[in-house]
Amino acid sequence: MAYEQIRQLAARYSVALDARDLDALVDLYVPDVRISKTLSGRDALRELFDQSLRTIGVSFLNIGTHVIDIDPSGESATGIVYCRGEIQDGGPDSDQWITHLIQYHDTYAFLDGRWYFAKNRKHLLVAGYEQAASPLGLPPAEWPNSQTGMGSIPATQETWKNFWEK
Repeated sequence: MAYEQIRQLAARYSVALDARDLDALVDLYVPDVRISKTLSGRDALRELFDQSLRTIGVSFLNIGTHVIDIDPSGESATGIVYCRGEIQDGGPDSDQWITHLIQYHDTYAFLDGRWYFAKNRKHLLVAGYEQAASPLGLPPAEWPNSQTGMGSIPATQETWKNFWEK
């Protein structure tokens, strides 16, 4: 059960980040999460996410391999998560589309019956490369009538709209 809960933690991170749901995102971390030598807590983490996510537009994080090692105490764990990120680099008006191959190195804590990220995730870039053309310039797909073109997500999500209305 612990392994699945930790896998869900990584998956929920991707979904919340892509939707710009900062409340859900910071709730995945222990309340006193250590961010750096001088910063800790969910409020500081929320501010950090708010600042960094404003430098990119659409993102799509796809979680793959996830190795988890649970401490014998059952109260902590570490993990490595592979991720392929598709990212609109430069903000919501940018035409630059990049692919990132990422490894996250995580520390998890079991607290009050639930698994959390114990500290800010270590984001290690394997490679990042620009795509020849951004998919965001495609005409609307009008799915299911057409398999190609732009869809409605994330622009129709309330958290996405609220994030960019600031």
